[in-house]
Amino acid sequence: MPLEFELCPGRPVGGNHPCFIIAEIGQNHQGDLETAKKMIRMAKDCGADCAKFQKSELEHRFIKRALDRPYTSKHSWGETYGDHKRHLEFSHDQYRELQRYATEIGIFFTASGMDEMAVEFLHEIGVPFFKVASADASNFPYLEKTARKGRPMVISGGMQSMDTMHRVYEIVKPINPNFCILQCTSAYPLDPEHVNLRVIKTFQEAFPDIPIGYSGHEGGIAISIAAVAMGAKVVERHVTLDKSWKGSDHLASLEPSELAELVRSIRLVEMAMGSPVKQFLPCEKGCYDKLGKSVVAKVHIPAGTVLSLDMLTVKVAEPHGFLPEEIFKLEGKTVTKEIQVDETLTEDAV
Repeated sequence: MPLEFELCPGRPVGGNHPCFIIAEIGQNHQGDLETAKKMIRMAKDCGADCAKFQKSELEHRFIKRALDRPYTSKHSWGETYGDHKRHLEFSHDQYRELQRYATEIGIFFTASGMDEMAVEFLHEIGVPFFKVASADASNFPYLEKTARKGRPMVISGGMQSMDTMHRVYEIVKPINPNFCILQCTSAYPLDPEHVNLRVIKTFQEAFPDIPIGYSGHEGGIAISIAAVAMGAKVVERHVTLDKSWKGSDHLASLEPSELAELVRSIRLVEMAMGSPVKQFLPCEKGCYDKLGKSVVAKVHIPAGTVLSLDMLTVKVAEPHGFLPEEIFKLEGKTVTKEIQVDETLTEDAV
């Protein structure tokens, strides 16, 4: 069984525990604190386990040239890329306010630390776990420093090779065993042919002692539900209040009705996964009583006759008798009383 650990206080992941569902708000809040709170409330109301943001200390994440370049995209919130990112970045005090709000309404709160200084801040405010974005999965110094903080980790594997993901495992595991890896393809929105859900199984085989999950950027919810059926223990999806809003992530995000349906469907699939033991269940008795078949006489069989297969057949019968799979065991047995055509063979008659 895959390793189980407590991702958030009182909320284990892995093994037979329910899938942990992360509503990735990211920067879909448009830089507005009240909108961010509405999105946290939406995540809670839809049944997600965690509302997640993205925290950057911009001068530590980007070089000056990147921040100073003109940004003319239709999604831009400023004349330069730096202006754009500053518009979308909440202050430390605003993050504390969002964290307090999430605590008040009863949903876990965290963020992807997009650089080492952001991780320091998130550690300071006591987030329950660190999310490592795909872009930092190959940032090995960052991974090691984050792992040494001692908090659980969720690591997305977008844009990485399997060799790199082995390195991720080898770096983090000896320092901090409480982590999971998510299959992810970093395209927004993501075409189904590039999802590669089978990588979930590849990860499960390569890393059998950690939970494996899925971070999706596709449209709709069907693929994410399939990921849970394949054993994903954590599912992360971007969320929005309106897909038509400005911003490159909105089209790859779920609106409230979709998130609510995703949560409901995941819980339904988890219930349906059930037991690995194949057996006759009590709920099947009604169908069996009506349609279950038994061994019956194909011909008239006098008392004392030694049974042969050509005397027997299988039909829906009343009362029930020998099960169809027992017909071969009856060959060579002797009947103790007369059996009429279409009469059920019962134990007291053989």
